[in-house]
Amino acid sequence: MRVLITGGAGYIGSELVKILAGNEAVSSIVIYDNLSRSNYNLFLGERMANHAKVKLVIGEILDSRSFRKQLIGVDIVYHLAANVTTPFSNTDAHFFEQVNHWGTAEVVYAIEESNVKKLIYTSSSSIYGASKKFLTEDSIPNPRTFYGISKMRGEEHIMRLMDSKDTYVLRCGNVYGYSPSMRFDAVINKFMFEANFKGRISINGKGSQSRSFIHINRIANVLHDIIFSQAPSGVYNVVGKNWSVLDVVDFLKEIYPALEFNFVNQHLNLRDVNMELKSKLEEFIDIPHDGDLKQDLIDFKNKFSF
Repeated sequence: MRVLITGGAGYIGSELVKILAGNEAVSSIVIYDNLSRSNYNLFLGERMANHAKVKLVIGEILDSRSFRKQLIGVDIVYHLAANVTTPFSNTDAHFFEQVNHWGTAEVVYAIEESNVKKLIYTSSSSIYGASKKFLTEDSIPNPRTFYGISKMRGEEHIMRLMDSKDTYVLRCGNVYGYSPSMRFDAVINKFMFEANFKGRISINGKGSQSRSFIHINRIANVLHDIIFSQAPSGVYNVVGKNWSVLDVVDFLKEIYPALEFNFVNQHLNLRDVNMELKSKLEEFIDIPHDGDLKQDLIDFKNKFSF
């Protein structure tokens, strides 16, 4: 089984590569990444299991010729590459459209003409927009940010393949937790950094806004397990738990008793995006639902060097 991962050196990709490398059924792994985040941590530290099967190719998904060349002999493609910078999710439409929309279109065009058998695409809960109701795979997307719109358009391209190849769209909750290739723009990760090194966090709005979350180890395991499952092509929600920002803050105060926090734009009522924990994918693979956020945060804290 030969695998290619776009964005394989990124936050989720780094965890997925390690899991796949440890599986004897996977014979080769191509990390296809432009290293745009200048994050090289995946390439340092202890050697991963069966590291000889892993290869890095520095490339752009918009570079069709380069990408098509790497698909020769590949059985499975994970399309993780995306522009995801959370604080700017609604400030620059072109930033997101270029990669998340048109880059995904190029990936699909190339796979259509290849012998790839399975495609797994990581989408986002952002495609749902805002809702007071708990969202399911049958909920109608209504994105409110440029990022969410670009991911929805990416989904539309991916879905064209569902009649010809095993194709999976995974709408993930907000991912948190330690990875060699960290993202500190994601809300829980950002709070952890600020709490540990500054002793103070900033909360946008009233803090009552709630989101769907999933720990990075759990989403990486779902991505691994789905290629060995009997799940049919389709769109699946993947979420561990729904928490409000204030829920997260309460756990942080238990871990960092001296923690200070202040509210920014407290007059704003920010949107809720809560997904049903029950996913259609659970008929085919196990999706652990995050229950002990405090322990996850303690484990994260122990990864900091000081």
